[in-house]
Amino acid sequence: METRQLALVIIVVGTLMIGAGLLLLAGGLSWFGRLPGDIRIERENTRVYIPITSMLLVSVLLSLALYVVRRFF
Repeated sequence: METRQLALVIIVVGTLMIGAGLLLLAGGLSWFGRLPGDIRIERENTRVYIPITSMLLVSVLLSLALYVVRRFF
């Protein structure tokens, strides 16, 4: 990969991270972590949280993003 292409990838990733941060700051992702399939167990002295569905969604989105990046570069 050339230096110019690597610089473009870093710029795009940085821009996406800033966008995600702004979404989190504005409360646009408040539903994340509360999807059907995320397991929450709350007892008197114990809390267990297993975000199965949320992590599957993250995995699919990252896989798609990496596919697109590899496709263009």
